[in-house]
Amino acid sequence: MASVPTTNGVSKAALTYIPPYSRTESTPGSPTPSAHSSQHDGGDDFQQHPDYLRLILTARCYEILKQSPLTHAVNLSARTQNQIYFKREDLQDVFSFKIRGAYNKLAHLTEEEKRRGVIACSAGNHAQGVALAAKTMGIKATIVMPTPTPEIKSRNVLRLGSTVILHGKNFDEAKAECERLTKLENYTNIPPFDDPYVIAGQGTIGAEILRQHNLHEIDAIFCCVGGGGLIAGVAAYVKRVAPHIKIIGCETVDANAMTQSLKAGRRIELTDVGLFADGAAVKVVGEEPFRLCQSFVDEMVEVTNDEVHLTFSSLRIPCTLLFTPC
Repeated sequence: MASVPTTNGVSKAALTYIPPYSRTESTPGSPTPSAHSSQHDGGDDFQQHPDYLRLILTARCYEILKQSPLTHAVNLSARTQNQIYFKREDLQDVFSFKIRGAYNKLAHLTEEEKRRGVIACSAGNHAQGVALAAKTMGIKATIVMPTPTPEIKSRNVLRLGSTVILHGKNFDEAKAECERLTKLENYTNIPPFDDPYVIAGQGTIGAEILRQHNLHEIDAIFCCVGGGGLIAGVAAYVKRVAPHIKIIGCETVDANAMTQSLKAGRRIELTDVGLFADGAAVKVVGEEPFRLCQSFVDEMVEVTNDEVHLTFSSLRIPCTLLFTPC
């Protein structure tokens, strides 16, 4: 990793960074930030959008979790002649980063919202994140999952004390039921990625990485992309603090909603979505993650399912390590 020279402690790249997708036109009624706005030196337009640096630095997820290790991938680094590190979110209590955003969102609810209870739609890690956060805070939680959801996932949510409702053949049908119950029961819906507090919770990963490693020796951070909450949060923090670091998103070719959306300059809804990397399989990315990715993401990389499978096999990852396949 190449070091970056500094002037008075400020990266020179901070003076020249221009987000790669900022010049594309966005959906009518949702203008892309101007090249002269504060977003493009790594900040936000504070009058119109959340101050993510503040939201991330004040995130409350550390009430339930600890900083995850940044592990040097020795063999992979040797093979690629690079210095590669894994951010070990598989060591969280729900084996995923999703607990960060879920807990941070619940922690910012009003007492009345907590009393009424929360609801979420998920077939995987977000469901367990909400369930654990709700259990910790003593909040009643209902999780709507598609009927084909593997029993082990629904059992894990039940084990954490949440009510599980199986509904619909797919995520879209389950989501519609979740929205119906939200209105009927006056629950607070906890979205998996399209919410500032959820994004800020995931963004604490970016803050940790910059604390754990010399930021001037980091060339790029790679994030898997589903709805976009993880990469949006990481990018919003990292580009504000160390704009020279490239933020690169990774998607499978049959679940590439963010790649297509950034190319088009507007959110694209996929007709079909591949389920090999089921945790990152969404038809349309979140509105707020997309806005942030337009400003801060440098590049998107697409891989085939065969490449994902081959990579897992070639890494010979021990059974004790649980990485998301994307």
